[in-house]
Formats: sequence, structure tokens, C-alpha cells
Amino acid sequence: MLSVYLLRHGETTYNADGNRYCGRTDASLTSKGVKQAVNVYNQLKDEKFDAVYSSPSSRACLTAQIATGSQQVQTDERIIEVDFGNWEGKTKEEFIAEDPSSWDSWMRNPDNAKAGRIGETAIEVIERVNAFFNEMLQKHAGETIVVVAHNGINRLYMAYKLGMELKNYRRIFQENSAITFFELDDAGEITLKKLNA
Repeated sequence: MLSVYLLRHGETTYNADGNRYCGRTDASLTSKGVKQAVNVYNQLKDEKFDAVYSSPSSRACLTAQIATGSQQVQTDERIIEVDFGNWEGKTKEEFIAEDPSSWDSWMRNPDNAKAGRIGETAIEVIERVNAFFNEMLQKHAGETIVVVAHNGINRLYMAYKLGMELKNYRRIFQENSAITFFELDDAGEITLKKLNA
């Protein structure tokens, strides 16, 4: 059994600017994003964690450090945000106006359609994120970890583990710096206990 506190990073400059798609761009936290991470710290300060992991993006690393009060944050490339291809840095309204068929393909079949035409497919995202959590299940059996990552990959992973079609992943929403808590049993089956707590 593995217990996981899964966070999305705090609000970034891209989130605040019309919710621009921020995959691999290293956008920084806003002052609101820092406050959100402090709020998580106040919620979790009495909990015991065996390890803290983060996406290598600075927005996730800083959120992890603040939210857990720890400088011992281990980064892992497998939990970086989705490569959004040509959508990067644009709002949904902007890139749909430029290339509506790209968004339509992604919404109908993200399993095989590349985000922003040249980015990742949902299956590619699932493969790397699932590999990360499978390793965590072996490495931290019986323990509790904190993982700070991103809205896109977190939702895709949860949709996959909950048995949803990946095209429905957007029906799950994870707020900035809100606490999601789940357990993985020894077979890797998920029990989602909290979402946006």
C-alpha cells in the first residue's frame, strides 16, 4: 500500500493571464500561488511524510518546498506537465481559433492525438506517469509521500486509474495547490479518498 498526497502547483503567471497553456514553459508562481502553497502547509503540517517528489518545473518545486516545509524535494522528469505542442503559451480560445481541428482531434481521441499537433498523446503521458507511481509503490510500500505535479498529467493519471476513458479526463478538475489524497494497493489499484480538499 502506498499513500499519496497529490498536489497541483500553485497559481502561476500563465494561470493568472487567461489560463494560458503552460506545459514545458517554466512559468513562476504568483504571490497568490505562494499563499496557496502556504495554506497547504497549514493543512498538512501535522502529517508525516516519508518523501516529497516534484516535477522539475520551478512552479512545482517551489510549491513542494513551501507546502511541506521541506528542502528535501526529489524531482522526476516523468511527472513534468504534458507537452502541449503548438498550444503552448496560448489560451484555449486562441489556439482553437487558429486550429480548431487539432483541439477536436484531442477531445475525441487524446489516446492517439498529439496535443497541439506536435506534443504528447495521452497514452504517452500515462506511460511515463504510471511508471513513476509504480516505482513509488515499490520504493515506498507502506509509506506516505507527497507528489507535486500538474493539472494535465494529474487528471489524465487519475482518469486512467479510475477506469475512465481518457477523453473524459477533463471531467476531473484539480485546483491550484489543493490536496488530493489517494492510496494504491499492492496490485496498483487506486482508492481516491480526497479531491480538492
